[in-house]
Amino acid sequence: MDMTSPAPVGLLGSTLPTIEPPLEGPIVAVDSVWKLFAMGEEVVHAVVDVSFTSDPGEFLCLMGPSGSGKSTVLHLLGGLDRPTKGEVSIAGTSTSKLTESQFSSLRRSTLGFIFQSYNLIPFLSAVENVELPLTFEAVDRQSVRQRAVELLELVGLGHRLHHRPSRMSGGEQQRTAIARALIGSPRLILADEPTANLDHKSGTTIIELLHDLCGRLGVGVVASTHDPKVAERAHRVLHMADGRIV
Repeated sequence: MDMTSPAPVGLLGSTLPTIEPPLEGPIVAVDSVWKLFAMGEEVVHAVVDVSFTSDPGEFLCLMGPSGSGKSTVLHLLGGLDRPTKGEVSIAGTSTSKLTESQFSSLRRSTLGFIFQSYNLIPFLSAVENVELPLTFEAVDRQSVRQRAVELLELVGLGHRLHHRPSRMSGGEQQRTAIARALIGSPRLILADEPTANLDHKSGTTIIELLHDLCGRLGVGVVASTHDPKVAERAHRVLHMADGRIV
């Protein structure tokens, strides 16, 4: 396969199982959420009375310019920050009263993360980066390696298993990050500007992979973006401005 061209639709899902059992109700429920930050004597309203839900297998896009609040919403969904007020539920679990340890367990069992800067460890190979989320879990190491190899093959990187990030293109690094996000069999992927640092072809590949995650594996995807190409492939788009859904 020529990996300079976009990955074909259906690249994922040839061997990976769908999520079992299917989730009843939304994978994400956000109810009247606010997030305020104090900057000196000024109070910044980063998220203002935001409410929405997203279903399992849905590709939901939060779209807006820088500073619109879309990345803050992702941080609230992932527990990287907590709401000032309002309620966030992930896979039927209300997160408002979870301890950090409990939220960490929820992240490991339910969530996968994709960042615009890839966040790969530079001295680890592609397969070692994919294995990383399960490094400290009580799981069979051989099984983890087998799954990591399978995931990299499914995103078109079977020939890059032992390459470090410095020897991979931006698109290859982001596909490695997608494989890493899938290693724990998450129900929900949170993707923050996943195509921001990519050229057109690589960005198209990433969009198709994210779309395929939803259709073939039943994984929910919530992505923040200002890229209209991402929005075109999403099932639903929520436009944000000044911390609000508009």
